[in-house]
Amino acid sequence: MTDTTNTILSAKVRAEIDRWIQRYPADQKRSGVMQALMMVQEENGGSLTEPLMDAVADYLGMPKIAVYEVATFYSMYNLKPVGRHVIDVCTNISCMLSGSAEIVDHLKKCLKVDVNGTTEDGKFTLRTVECLAACAAAPMFQIGKKYYENLTPEKIDDILAKLE
Repeated sequence: MTDTTNTILSAKVRAEIDRWIQRYPADQKRSGVMQALMMVQEENGGSLTEPLMDAVADYLGMPKIAVYEVATFYSMYNLKPVGRHVIDVCTNISCMLSGSAEIVDHLKKCLKVDVNGTTEDGKFTLRTVECLAACAAAPMFQIGKKYYENLTPEKIDDILAKLE
């Protein structure tokens, strides 16, 4: 661990990571990388930076590239700043067949952003994702940790109004 790790990662995050990695054998603390990245991202306002990922790598004793591989593979990690509410619209086959394209179009119109864009006020980021495993309730999207299913334009308008 480098000296800068202690200044980049807060004491709170380091303590949370330490608690989390106790679940694994001492020589396998790298197994906590996904949760460590989530903790760091949350504390950083919803996104990761290269210095933060480097600090996680140093803290867990991992090569930096291994942390970058995890952070770039999974859509739950944001490598650039995002809005307060990230809307992940499922566009996989079940959702596609149930109208996810119309859902995306409606959101783009309402939010006045394209996919991967953030509203001017910083409230919303709109993204599309491959699958959120809610095929029986398509079309759907996720905002934060909450799923919204069987979407219609009217339901979307209500959801967005409540989040304003």
